[in-house]
Amino acid sequence: MSSGIRATVTVGEPNNCPIARFAATTGTTIENVSTSVARPGEAGSTAEFLAATDAEVEGEITGPVFSYGSSNLYRRTYEADATCPCACLGSFGCPIHRYAAEDGDVTLVFHADSFEQLQAVMAEFREQFPGVDVQRLLQPPLQGTPEEQVFVNRGKLTDRQYEVLQTAYDMGYFERPKGANATEIADALGITQSTVTEHLGAAQRKLLEDILESDT
Repeated sequence: MSSGIRATVTVGEPNNCPIARFAATTGTTIENVSTSVARPGEAGSTAEFLAATDAEVEGEITGPVFSYGSSNLYRRTYEADATCPCACLGSFGCPIHRYAAEDGDVTLVFHADSFEQLQAVMAEFREQFPGVDVQRLLQPPLQGTPEEQVFVNRGKLTDRQYEVLQTAYDMGYFERPKGANATEIADALGITQSTVTEHLGAAQRKLLEDILESDT
């Protein structure tokens, strides 16, 4: 059985997401949304969330429904043909582990059963939400703690960076002692030594960002 992939994506200002609009309008950060998203053709599902505001709203979002001290509970009713990020994930049957809306942007942490499903979800996201950005992908290894379960996304590399990195690896550049130096790799690829060094540095930096969980 596949262990699946946990993805973190941010959708920049999805205009068809009422919760994102609510967060932007009220200047609040919304987290821990409890939602049950209908699949296509179904109706009647709802989402509830807490917000540190007492703004009264009508329409797709209703509330305040209930007060919890400094925060109030709001409710959103989904239509069968809803096209917001949550509804999009619901149509693929992908569980949402975390939802956050701030400044009009939405960050979702969800689980995909396979790379094929993740690719299908992201293709749909890119079609519906041009501002989507993949923040992190995690795939559990055979061993290790949850903190060690890091998926390295080589899709960050350009074709040229990947070619230089692969050639350097094949020629033993990363071995000790080295099987080849930057000049020999440059000769094999027909480029300059400085270009090899530049591409190797960029490729390693991108991959290390995933491993070290850097935000740079």
